[in-house]
Amino acid sequence: MTPTAFALIILAGLIHAGWNIVAKKAGGDSRFAFFTAVLMMLFWAPLGWWVGRSVVPLWGVREWVFIGVSGVLHVLYYVILLRGYRKADLTVVYPLARGSGPLLSSLVAIMLLGEQITALGLLGIAGVVGGVFLIAGGPGLLRAAHDPQARARVHKGIAYGLLTGLFIASYTVVDGYAVKVLLMSPILIDYMGNFVRVAVLAPAVLRDLPTAAVLWRVQWRYALLVGAVSPVAYVLVLYAMQQAPLSHVAPAREVSMLFAALIGGHLLGEGDRLARIAGAACIALGVTALALG
Repeated sequence: MTPTAFALIILAGLIHAGWNIVAKKAGGDSRFAFFTAVLMMLFWAPLGWWVGRSVVPLWGVREWVFIGVSGVLHVLYYVILLRGYRKADLTVVYPLARGSGPLLSSLVAIMLLGEQITALGLLGIAGVVGGVFLIAGGPGLLRAAHDPQARARVHKGIAYGLLTGLFIASYTVVDGYAVKVLLMSPILIDYMGNFVRVAVLAPAVLRDLPTAAVLWRVQWRYALLVGAVSPVAYVLVLYAMQQAPLSHVAPAREVSMLFAALIGGHLLGEGDRLARIAGAACIALGVTALALG
């Protein structure tokens, strides 16, 4: 991996963790996702027009299909992620979501495709499993054994984190193929996907406009911040994919989990911060080892 690609990933990781903190504090649902997509579309319109004015008219069916698939996958990922944040702690949902994609991809390749794995790869799997245990509460799970509510909250966080990870793995493959093979612009993949996201999410808002209006007044500042910042993180990653193998970039992104565990535990007052930071570090090291192994 080139130094430039690595620097892009580190910066993207910090930005990504930051906007996830904001999304967690917003406590939104699919309507918040709609607000974010609309504001993202408006905020980045000048750049989208400037980059796409001579490119988009030349797109064929294949490019538009990738935009559509990518947009739908991002919607599913974001809505499930937001629901997970409402039902569980960020320091459980976020690291599992970010770490499970590379892990699940490796396990599928080993079990179904007959791929071989090195000792380093096995250590990577062990690191991820150990990190999952720590993120999920580690020793704290034993303390929560007599507290059904705490135990249920951790279990919900695990479920939502893993489901989100499935969609992360899916859109990573789709978008990575688009930028590496089809040579599509990372900026346009992310920006044009907003039109798909707005169309898919609009029914959730139109079903109950009065409630949506109330939520807008409460959440628009959070939505604006996420809409302005989150595309930067993902576009940086897509540019990194153009310079380095996807199998290296995807695991390296998990550095964002370290930032999320640290910031989330401090700002959101979520418990077992030291155990969860240690778990995030194990997952980050584990998925990196999987890529190298």
